[in-house]
Amino acid sequence: MRTPSKGRILPKISTMPRQQTEAAAVLDLYKLAIEKNRLQQELQDIELRRLQILSRLTVLEGQVDSLEAKAHQMRDSIPVDSLLPVDGSLPRARSKPYPAEEFDLLFLEY
Repeated sequence: MRTPSKGRILPKISTMPRQQTEAAAVLDLYKLAIEKNRLQQELQDIELRRLQILSRLTVLEGQVDSLEAKAHQMRDSIPVDSLLPVDGSLPRARSKPYPAEEFDLLFLEY
């Protein structure tokens, strides 16, 4: 598939100039009609793709809303008491860092 160029759509040009005859004029009319049909078909394809994208966006928005509502419901249904330890005390931060002997040291060589 050809990559779309930015800006104007340029007509295809012939490298050999033709004589100015009735046949050349009819050929030019035919080329213009073909290009017009091609561009109209391209517009129809783009419109169809646009409708497909809009439909998918609508579905995604519905799914996002549903999941957000589910997440809020789950968040609201969890009691705060279940997050605390059994004895009801809050966990305390250590005032001192862990001693070095509590860590296992591992060397990994490549």
